[in-house]
Amino acid sequence: MDIGVLLPTGTAQWSAGDDPRDLVGFGRRAERLGLASLFVNDSLISPRVEALTMLAALAPATDRVALGTAALLPFLRLPVQAAQSLASVDLLSGGRLTVTVGAGFPGRFGQPLYTLSGVPWERRFARLDETVALWRAMWDGARSFHGEILRLDDIPPVTVPHRGRPGGPPVWLGGASPSALARTGRSYDGWLPYPPDPAEYAAGLSRVRAAAAGAGRAPEDVTPALFVTVRVDDDAEHGRRAMDAYARAAYGMPLEELEKIQAVVIGPAGRVRERLDRYAAAGARQVVARLGALGLPAQHAQLERLADLLPALRGAGGPVGDGAGVGAGGGAGPGPRVRRAGP
Repeated sequence: MDIGVLLPTGTAQWSAGDDPRDLVGFGRRAERLGLASLFVNDSLISPRVEALTMLAALAPATDRVALGTAALLPFLRLPVQAAQSLASVDLLSGGRLTVTVGAGFPGRFGQPLYTLSGVPWERRFARLDETVALWRAMWDGARSFHGEILRLDDIPPVTVPHRGRPGGPPVWLGGASPSALARTGRSYDGWLPYPPDPAEYAAGLSRVRAAAAGAGRAPEDVTPALFVTVRVDDDAEHGRRAMDAYARAAYGMPLEELEKIQAVVIGPAGRVRERLDRYAAAGARQVVARLGALGLPAQHAQLERLADLLPALRGAGGPVGDGAGVGAGGGAGPGPRVRRAGP
């Protein structure tokens, strides 16, 4: 199981006096410590360093780590513009990009973004799938695209992603609804959910693989990944207080509510390892760890604690569906490209 980290790009995670330029240094340090990947998230309703801007800054500053989004919200950008930007990041990074996409959460975390973007909330999942299909077609040189929602003729030549990646960078889907599981298996290169119970992860992965088989794909065509918020703290009670402060700052909700909807792991190193091992046993092979700490110095400290666990976690999981993907097999480069069944 390979471990990556989510960069704290949101201002809610910073302390007074933090220099946002240190985010590049954070990425470099993560690479030196042996992390497999660096991910960023996306929003318009909370201030942050914009996702693709951050990846563009990290691309020339790093050499080995994979770069990714967790998750990008494509409806915030014009589809053709986004295809150009993603291909540019892939080029600048030498082919290290993985793109996780999502359609946004219901309620206050998602629907206002559609209003700000001038995009209808209705049929958002179909729009997401068509946007990804359009990107892949453009990256393969298509000059037109005719979907149910997106219809384009005379598409001009576009930036081509890094050589050797037909169809462009891998695109993963975030989400665990029944429809998301089916769509992941049919059409996406990876799955990045955040279920609070490893048993939920195992059940979801089983449904993803069943959908993949139904579409004529092999289980290894879909990288099984996990998004999880982590805090390594020798004092478990102190760790919960710190994570509660993080949840309130980032989400405006207490930790006990966040734990009901997202994977959260807190405690001494052995406890964190045991919990992540359970997800590995459920099939997870790539982890995107969000560090539960406020302020960039505290984020650096948690990064060190997470890095200390890498040797043990890389051996976790066993033979259950060793999917290739970001850093598969202990490295950090992108996995093999697969052709998808359907759009």
